[in-house]
Amino acid sequence: MNPPAQSSQTPSLFGKAFGVVAGQTVTQRKFTVLFLFQLAFLILYPYAQQGGLPYLAFRIFGSVVTVLSVYAVSFRRSFVLFALVLAIPALVQRIVLPRADEGVLSVTSIILTFAFDVFIVAVIFRRVFMKDEPTTEAIFGALCIYLLVGFGFASLYDMLATVQPHAFYLDPALNLHSAPDRFDLIYYSFATITCLGAAGISPVSLQARSISVVEALIGVLYLAVLISRLLAAYHSRAAKLADGK
Repeated sequence: MNPPAQSSQTPSLFGKAFGVVAGQTVTQRKFTVLFLFQLAFLILYPYAQQGGLPYLAFRIFGSVVTVLSVYAVSFRRSFVLFALVLAIPALVQRIVLPRADEGVLSVTSIILTFAFDVFIVAVIFRRVFMKDEPTTEAIFGALCIYLLVGFGFASLYDMLATVQPHAFYLDPALNLHSAPDRFDLIYYSFATITCLGAAGISPVSLQARSISVVEALIGVLYLAVLISRLLAAYHSRAAKLADGK
């Protein structure tokens, strides 16, 4: 009778061990998990534009990304509290009013989302670039910053398009609609930050053009700083190893 009892406990022990390992992985790999969810959010966005259940599921997924962003900066209690102050209104706006019309509520949601992205970028930037020797997790943190900057500028363009309906021009030969939606602005933002150029959408107003130039400069300078930081850390480590010999 004893062997069956032991075998019945094996799945339970395995489940507990797996839970502990998974918990440690998430705790130790905050930036890695956040980067993967951000990338999935960017890839899945076009498939959630038709409305209905897929759209609702996507909004919930976006809320999960927001929660992971808060968790990624949970190094101090003050960081978490301030991040929650910015994140909770945006989460309520996403779930309760997923498709708010243009107006005060829409602009408020965009402002809160932009402020939240800026705060998360500032905290992760300080955490990543203050390390003497960048680790794999630090590199994923730097990648998170790059994606967050792209999403942040998309929110800025969204705010601008709400205030100035004709700030951007959509080429009718390449678009089925005349006014840019959220994904159009995300597409434009990442095409600008990577200096690839967004086919089918162009900035028209002076403000849109100015912000686009600033984003392109930030994208180029950030990659230059990141590469120089990694090279400096590599040479520093190589010098320490040489001195040790």
